[in-house]
Amino acid sequence: MPEQKSNKREVELSIVVPLYNEEESIKELVEKVNEALSEQHEFEIVFVDDGSSDGSWQAIEKMTQEYSNTFGIQLQRNYGKSSALQAGFEKARGSYIATMDADLQDDPFEIPEMLQQLKEQQLDIVSGWKKERHDPISKTVPSRFFNRVTSLVTGIKLNDFNCGLKIYRREVVDHIYLYGELHRYIPFLAKLEGFDAIGEKVVKHHPRKYGSTKFGVGRFMHGFLDLLTLLFVNRYLQRPMHFFGTLGFLFLLLGGAVNLYLSIDKIFFGEPLGDRPLLLLGVMLMVLGAQIFSIGFLGELIQKRSEKQQKPNIKEII
Repeated sequence: MPEQKSNKREVELSIVVPLYNEEESIKELVEKVNEALSEQHEFEIVFVDDGSSDGSWQAIEKMTQEYSNTFGIQLQRNYGKSSALQAGFEKARGSYIATMDADLQDDPFEIPEMLQQLKEQQLDIVSGWKKERHDPISKTVPSRFFNRVTSLVTGIKLNDFNCGLKIYRREVVDHIYLYGELHRYIPFLAKLEGFDAIGEKVVKHHPRKYGSTKFGVGRFMHGFLDLLTLLFVNRYLQRPMHFFGTLGFLFLLLGGAVNLYLSIDKIFFGEPLGDRPLLLLGVMLMVLGAQIFSIGFLGELIQKRSEKQQKPNIKEII
């Protein structure tokens, strides 16, 4: 399907709005965004339809005809919010990138103040904080737990990682790649790339006006698994032998100690070995240790080869 517009001229601000089945909210959202920003900033709205099954795409097409600053991207199927955001980041033209949900719970009138905070405090990211939430307790309680755990393990002092209302410098979104449930961890991904100037602003949160929430417990489970993957990759991607080698060596050492004990027992006390389960345990530990150690060695070989293909993130050239 051809793109709606091909104008590549940059604008100050791009507002990327991923959505799935939010047909009723789109027109009102466009009107509110234009009301909030039209007098102060040159901006564009980039809708990303993540395979909606309702009339969301038709509503987006109508808005692109009525508003010259509105664009639409339609994905082939439902890929998830992270992939939708990534598609929007790649097409957005703004020097600054804002994100918000399409359900009208995020308030676009917060965006000018967030952009001002980003510029004045020379931040890389400003994240919204829904301090007063208009959501059911089944959503707010897990979210609070998730935010506390994520803040603790990432070292980023944010109260609301889940808030869809955020604003970034262009360089941030150009150096991250989203998939799975990683949209929750954009501040952490940015920190891994050296963009660690992260601020937060309390924002208004409105009750859902149309449709139903896409929240589910499974999303948090997937999110935690993605967080564990990020933590592991961040720490050991450049040195896999440090993890697998250490673990393999411990298994080898433990298995060797068991077998040494059995050997001494056999030589000096004449105890039979063939019917002792401890012998099987010792051998299994040594075999497992050797296998894990080999994984670390192969990881080192792969990493050394891929290092030649990696491009560093250059902060400045003088």
